[in-house]
Amino acid sequence: MRLLTALATTTTLLAAPAMAQDMEADVANGESEFARQCVSCHVIADESGEVLAGRAGRIGPNLHGVIGRQPGAVEDFRYSDGMVAYGELAPADDMTGTAPTGDEFENVVWAHDNTVAYLQDPTSFLREALDDERARGKMAYKVRDEQTAIDITAYLATFSPDFEVAEGASDSAADSEAEAEAETGGEAEMTDGAAEAEAEAETEMGGEADTTEGDAASDDTAN
Repeated sequence: MRLLTALATTTTLLAAPAMAQDMEADVANGESEFARQCVSCHVIADESGEVLAGRAGRIGPNLHGVIGRQPGAVEDFRYSDGMVAYGELAPADDMTGTAPTGDEFENVVWAHDNTVAYLQDPTSFLREALDDERARGKMAYKVRDEQTAIDITAYLATFSPDFEVAEGASDSAADSEAEAEAETGGEAEMTDGAAEAEAEAETEMGGEADTTEGDAASDDTAN
């Protein structure tokens, strides 16, 4: 019983972050929120210089193609040391576990999970990712609501149509959680089976005990 309770608790804890991962993105709302929260610092302009979103924000880098791009990689933009260091990490070295992994990724790139996390608290994200409490980013603004961060990320992904994991489907954290949940579910099923087997064994033992008691009664009569 204690084992079943522990497994149930573990399953609940593993499922909690997966629920956030499963939040549906609203691209239209992301566009509205980008126009409301991001345009004072950022612009989305294509290679020809045509502005596709925003106005003329130059405090932050151009966000065209940001999903799938290595952090700190826009030429002629002066990034913080923390952002440059994050972009130089191998995906497995991202201590937040949110960077996409795979043979195609030699360095961290912006994808669904790490973008959503970064938008909500840029400096805290960089400090955790780099395991460096002194790390800082230049972006002080925080998107306060996770759903809004998801929506903005989905909107930015529309300007990176060739990046396959832009929606987070292959992000490392999502894969790890899904695998862990599947494994935990398997253990729970095995435990249920063990419980059934134990119940059957108890029934059989009870039958044997009844038989023994019957034999004892017969012996008393015979005496």
